[in-house]
Amino acid sequence: MSVPKTDAALKPLTGINLILATLALGLGSFMNILDISIANVSLPSIAGDFAISPTQGTWVITSYAVSEAIMLPLTGWLAGRFGDIRQFTIATLLFTLASFFCGAAQSFEMLLFARVLQGIVGASMIPLSQSLIIKIFPEDKRGAALGIWSLTTIVAPVLGPIIGGWLTDNYVWRYVFFINIPFGLLCAYAVTKTMKGRESEIVKKPIDKVGLALLTVGIGTLQILLDKGNELDWFESSTIVSLAVVSGLSLIIFVIWEFGEEHPIVDLKLFQIRNFLVSAICLTVGSFAFYIFVVIGPLWMQTQMGYTPTIAGEVMAVTGILSLFFGPFFGINLGRIGAREVATIGFIAFGLSAWASGSITTDVSYQHLQYVRLLMGMGIAGFFVPMTAISLSQLEPNQISSGTGLTNFLRNMGGSVGTAVGATIWQDQAAANHANLVEHFSLGSYGYDQYVTSMAKQGLVEGEWTQNLERIVNSQAYLLSTNHLLIMSGVIMVCLIPVIWFAKPPFGGGGGGH
Repeated sequence: MSVPKTDAALKPLTGINLILATLALGLGSFMNILDISIANVSLPSIAGDFAISPTQGTWVITSYAVSEAIMLPLTGWLAGRFGDIRQFTIATLLFTLASFFCGAAQSFEMLLFARVLQGIVGASMIPLSQSLIIKIFPEDKRGAALGIWSLTTIVAPVLGPIIGGWLTDNYVWRYVFFINIPFGLLCAYAVTKTMKGRESEIVKKPIDKVGLALLTVGIGTLQILLDKGNELDWFESSTIVSLAVVSGLSLIIFVIWEFGEEHPIVDLKLFQIRNFLVSAICLTVGSFAFYIFVVIGPLWMQTQMGYTPTIAGEVMAVTGILSLFFGPFFGINLGRIGAREVATIGFIAFGLSAWASGSITTDVSYQHLQYVRLLMGMGIAGFFVPMTAISLSQLEPNQISSGTGLTNFLRNMGGSVGTAVGATIWQDQAAANHANLVEHFSLGSYGYDQYVTSMAKQGLVEGEWTQNLERIVNSQAYLLSTNHLLIMSGVIMVCLIPVIWFAKPPFGGGGGGH
């Protein structure tokens, strides 16, 4: 067997091959990230078709998230074992096949099996698309490449609900999965053709079976805990307590084992690298804040404003408009402006947009909801682009696959925790706000008497104005909770500004820095 050329011996791609390879790698990442959110709005239709409860239907999301979370940290080992291009291509083809099984499922059990398969085989697509894009660009253009790649992580979570809602409303939920088939085949073909002869060196390390088992148990139970925590009332439930104990013990033992293992399945020593550690902290905490913003806003629009999933998605889609410009712009100018400076701009823009989005009233218009989210495009572009460059800046070529796998894992886990914690706080605070507001509408209070008089003049009887009052109080309670969470997400992001300045230039992954 011929030995592949090392990364250092390969020249960057040029011309049409560079364009096609970049589009194909971006498409693979986009398709994979899209599948995290695209099925969310289809859950009621899926549950109805298979005659299951909505609670059971959420396992369509959980099964995918759990399997992908477990496999993401293994990206480096898989790339070394099979070669990075071969692993990406095989993962894309198997992900496409699993998508077909999802769409063709004749039972809920078959759908769950196919979703688990999707997560297992497709997990390495995102980090490998990132590392391969770096591999095919010249060093001084890598900032632009990372800017282009970052658009997949920015736009896909926003477009997912829109595309999923449109396909479900106009066709059938199965097209949510079938849509992957032509794009998956096209992506695998384009990567194979444009990157022929650029395979990374094969390193056949033995598999760390103990580490893999501990990782599977630890991450699997943690993801289930996060997905089911709010539904089961968190630590009031013995199930959640048991999951927390199993997850905590498994992950602690996993960390201890990996540091002593000669061939660890996850290279935890990457956290000893300064820039990688700084970016890992910012990506985890920043993704926590980002997903609170992405999840809570549409949740409030649909439950309290009466928006359909498609309309709520259209509001959120505005967040991607400026990112289409600022993603490549920040990437191209990362060396000139500085990665830390770009991150600071991004954090501030995110904070301002979150503050504006969390300073609304119940009579807010559709157009205003879109307008206040416009600046978020600059914010998330200024977050993901420099974080990616900084995370890779001090890594050796043979560490990049492991590094991208680990940072994408942390981004996913930060998002999962943000989604779970955000939904819990949203409901709990709404209940507390409701109780507090009701106290101010007691018999004999000025506000209550004014309201009763007003309702009587309109000809409403007691039962009718009582129901109307409850609706108003409930609406205000959820608005206050929503505003608090959106502003909180912005505050968290702004608080990361001092952290990012601990990163040490140069940031070569983005073409240099200062």
